[in-house]
Amino acid sequence: MIDVAHVHKSYGDIRAVRDVSFTVSPGAVTGLLGPNGAGKTTIMKVLTGYHFPSEGSVTVAGVDVVSDPLEAKRRIGYLPENAPLYPELTVGEYLDFIAEARGFAGARKRARIAETLERTGLSGEVSRRIDEISKGYRQRVGLAQAIIHEPDVLILDEPTAGLDPNQIVEIRSVIAELGRAKTVILSTHIMQEVEAVCGRVLIMNRGAIVAEGSTDDIAARLKGDDVYRVVLRTRSAPAAETIPGVRRADTISIEGDLTELRVALPRAPHSSEAIFDWSVARGHKVLLLERDRANLERVFRELTSGDGEGR
Repeated sequence: MIDVAHVHKSYGDIRAVRDVSFTVSPGAVTGLLGPNGAGKTTIMKVLTGYHFPSEGSVTVAGVDVVSDPLEAKRRIGYLPENAPLYPELTVGEYLDFIAEARGFAGARKRARIAETLERTGLSGEVSRRIDEISKGYRQRVGLAQAIIHEPDVLILDEPTAGLDPNQIVEIRSVIAELGRAKTVILSTHIMQEVEAVCGRVLIMNRGAIVAEGSTDDIAARLKGDDVYRVVLRTRSAPAAETIPGVRRADTISIEGDLTELRVALPRAPHSSEAIFDWSVARGHKVLLLERDRANLERVFRELTSGDGEGR
């Protein structure tokens, strides 16, 4: 649905994006994650045809954004970081204007507005002026304008920036719901954003893609340890540092005859077996043995250390 191939983008002597390639499949929510200045906003502008790449190619829903930018924009719904709203209009008036600008009229226009209001949870706000509603609802209005024409692809730049925690949860819920039917790519520097709504992540640093895949997939490709959470029922204090090959063993808690450990071993296909075999040999009953889920913050730090050069 989105195909980016060897894209470079320069502003004068500044190379903001360098040799970026990735694809986004239909019906997925993909997060574009990176520190400030990594090049995320530049990529968003290239995807939406606001900037053309200096080199490389971009197609959205099979349409080349350089050779046919108007058709590409018809296929895209775009919510920039600062939603383009007219505060003096009511929510209904604003969406009426956007629908007409997108070529809708008559009964078809009214149906699209009604459906969009329902989808974004704005039906109860239709008669209120945009400057009278909360920032969270204004962000919903921004989402509404992005989807009113039923685009194939939805591109969101920092969709929860400046919202309070309750508003963030609401907007993430709307995005997750939209992602069931559309291809969504969202740019953010907030790691919790990606963990909350994205099935796949692209990590940018200094204008380049430095990793892509699920968080666990990316972590598995990094050098490091397999880390396990282990809960044992035991009558004696377990000496986990004696597990063959162990790099680190920390006791998290002891409660009665239950002991919780966090154990790190060199990454290997069956590293957990060493923990299980050690436990059984010493008479400890294994109640839980699970791999710690990859910590996105740790992965992010490892991949983006150093100063960014993009914008």
